[in-house]
Amino acid sequence: MFRIEAAELWVVRLPLKFRFETSFGVQTEKLVPLLALRGEGIEGVAEGTMEFAPMYREETVAGALHLLREVFLPRVLGRTFANPEAVNDALGAFRGNRMARAMVEMAAWDLWARTLNVPLGTLLGGRKTSVEVGVSLGIQPDEAATVAVVRRHVEQGYRRIKLKIKPGWDVQPVRAVREAFSDIRLTVDANSAYTLADTGRLRALDAFDLTYIEQPLAWDDLVDHAELQRRLRTPLCLDESVASAQDARKALALGAGGVVNIKVARVGGHAEARRVHDVAQAFGAPVWCGGMLESGVGRAHNIHLSTLPNFALPGDTSSASRYWETDVIHEPLEAQGGLMPVPSGPGTGVTLNRDFLARVAELHEERRP
Repeated sequence: MFRIEAAELWVVRLPLKFRFETSFGVQTEKLVPLLALRGEGIEGVAEGTMEFAPMYREETVAGALHLLREVFLPRVLGRTFANPEAVNDALGAFRGNRMARAMVEMAAWDLWARTLNVPLGTLLGGRKTSVEVGVSLGIQPDEAATVAVVRRHVEQGYRRIKLKIKPGWDVQPVRAVREAFSDIRLTVDANSAYTLADTGRLRALDAFDLTYIEQPLAWDDLVDHAELQRRLRTPLCLDESVASAQDARKALALGAGGVVNIKVARVGGHAEARRVHDVAQAFGAPVWCGGMLESGVGRAHNIHLSTLPNFALPGDTSSASRYWETDVIHEPLEAQGGLMPVPSGPGTGVTLNRDFLARVAELHEERRP
């Protein structure tokens, strides 16, 4: 049992240490919403991964803040819950908005784990003390720059290289990287930039021994992905298209892909992420944990989730120092030799750097029953 007595909200704008270009556009900073739930002297924290504008999915930071203040938090503040699943039930009447709901659910998981003095990964069913990590690399100015940035990260020990692609920037950089690195685990991510009309272009990627092609077609599509998968040798990995365990079941039954990228917030929190994991495992499809340029709070949640057994491919939980000069947590989350240690201690094992938040937060407010 745990009680939710109060909540705190922050919004922080963190500048990225590099220019990150995808098929969506160029990103140089991240707007990070944070939620802390407190009860009986213990605090659980989660991070929102929705964006300023509805590019990745339909949710936005502004919309999430409204729902948290006016709808979701009033349903949980001042109440005692048996477990985080009960928190989910309290929000079960509301449709969609999975990322906003996930902030409440994930903070509740952290709070519950800390109340029990148990690591979050253990509560979720994980057993690993470290997880394999890869790196996601944005679109570079040219092929030489692409090879150079790949070389730097290969030398740092990352166990999977993912290249962002878009129409007109796909076969050439992938060929250049594969010619320079014949034996690395290589993938590409299109972020929904293609259609079936581009099948010939995507089929050309079969030549480069990719582990998978991630989300080439529309964010809300399964049928065309199934058709495309029949035309390709390379497995497709679904990201935006899988928002629930039911979506995962339908996608895998249709043959719309052979790999699933699980982003905790995209599917509504840890409980649903675990169900997606279990469905994929039943189909024999490996999963991995995707990233959304999280601060240390979201990164720690991702690492703990990745300790479950079917997370068989390296995830996007690379070193936090790649992204931020100063993180929102005290603990460094740094990979070594392609492995990210699971933070030790109860819950996520990380703590907010409140001094830093006090200096940089664009919004900070407390909510009570």
